[in-house]
Amino acid sequence: MARLFIFAVGLLLFASAWSSSLNVDGSSKRLLVLLDNLGLRESHSFYFKQLKDRGFDITFKTSDDSSLQIVKYGEYLYDHVIVFAPSTKEFGGRLDADILTQFVDAGGNVLVAGSNTVGDVIREFASECGIEFADDKSAVVDHLNYDLSDDGQHTLIVASPSNLLSSELIVGQAKKNNLPFLFRGTGMSSDPENPLLLDVLTASSTSYTANPDEKTLSEYPATVGKRTLLISVLQARNNARVGFVGSLDFFSNDFFLSAVQPNNGKKSDKSGNQDLAVALTDWLFKQRGVLRSRNIHHYLKSDKSTPRFYTVKNDIVFNVQFDEFVHGKWMPFNGTDVQLEFVRIDPFVRTALTNKGGQLEARFRVPDTYGIFKFVIDYNRVGYSHLYSATQVSVHPLLHTEYERFITSAYPYYISTFSMMAGAFLLSFLVLYHRDDLPKKKAE
Repeated sequence: MARLFIFAVGLLLFASAWSSSLNVDGSSKRLLVLLDNLGLRESHSFYFKQLKDRGFDITFKTSDDSSLQIVKYGEYLYDHVIVFAPSTKEFGGRLDADILTQFVDAGGNVLVAGSNTVGDVIREFASECGIEFADDKSAVVDHLNYDLSDDGQHTLIVASPSNLLSSELIVGQAKKNNLPFLFRGTGMSSDPENPLLLDVLTASSTSYTANPDEKTLSEYPATVGKRTLLISVLQARNNARVGFVGSLDFFSNDFFLSAVQPNNGKKSDKSGNQDLAVALTDWLFKQRGVLRSRNIHHYLKSDKSTPRFYTVKNDIVFNVQFDEFVHGKWMPFNGTDVQLEFVRIDPFVRTALTNKGGQLEARFRVPDTYGIFKFVIDYNRVGYSHLYSATQVSVHPLLHTEYERFITSAYPYYISTFSMMAGAFLLSFLVLYHRDDLPKKKAE
């Protein structure tokens, strides 16, 4: 009975540990939305409707809710978190910047929207991701690229699609549609030494971030020109994704439906905010750009068998299946830039994989070096999840019976050996059988 009890407890602990790891392929859609006030559900209803239409199970809570928590008994209750509460100084319940960071470390995805006032908890979390928001009461100001409906401070700026990241996986059709974006909020700056950050949308070269209520600038602006980030994303090393948008109004119904009338450009009947917001959310919540590898198989080219080990100079074939997750379905991956490396400390072979409907294949000859090798695929492209695969094999030298008996390049040595043997034979024959006849003396 005691053994059965111990077994049951161990099984429960294993199940808890297994369930605490978040789903990384986007098939689970539990979404927590944190709001400054529940009125945002109405002012941003078009955006939330888009999420519901995509199958997300949305839970709305205010940021100061005393029952707020995202992890319980070691199990995460949500797969994605949206923080539309920029002014919150401290979250309610059991949630803070450290727990949000741990959520990302576990594979969770987070979208954060800022405004002219950004609370300490948001700043701390953003700092952990390499993003810094401008000071409170600051806004992105552009005196040359603003909408005519602006109140005179030129904080309702018009962002050009030319400043958008050239990655369809992240921005969707927003760049091709060539619709301008409305933005009213604060600017951000990123850590230039962080290779995981991507600048999705930047302001124009005439913009800056400062307090618009000040008539003269007493200090150098927080950000200037195209260094002013409006939208930035991060893909962590565990493929978790985090997005930062400097404007909460960017997702509002007004900005989705509003016409855009730049002061120095052509009027547009609709902004590109909705297209970009939906595409960005799809990418952040892993509805696009997620890869997996499966069915790895390697074998000898001659008989298509997989031996216990390979021998130097064997001709081998490597196969792997690549799939891409697109809106709830695994589809064959059509990329043609995947490479395979045959590595022993350093790569001895690097070759491109041919793609036939998601089935990738490479054929090559094992180098004339024995040891422990690995088939390595390290695929890292903008917009796609980082995919790393390593399969270990051993390579043996030739057996003594497998070496060539006669090597063309050694013919001179063969000839010299046989010529020496022939010379020794002739010399021995002459020494043994040659006789010198001495002349006879005349008789006296």
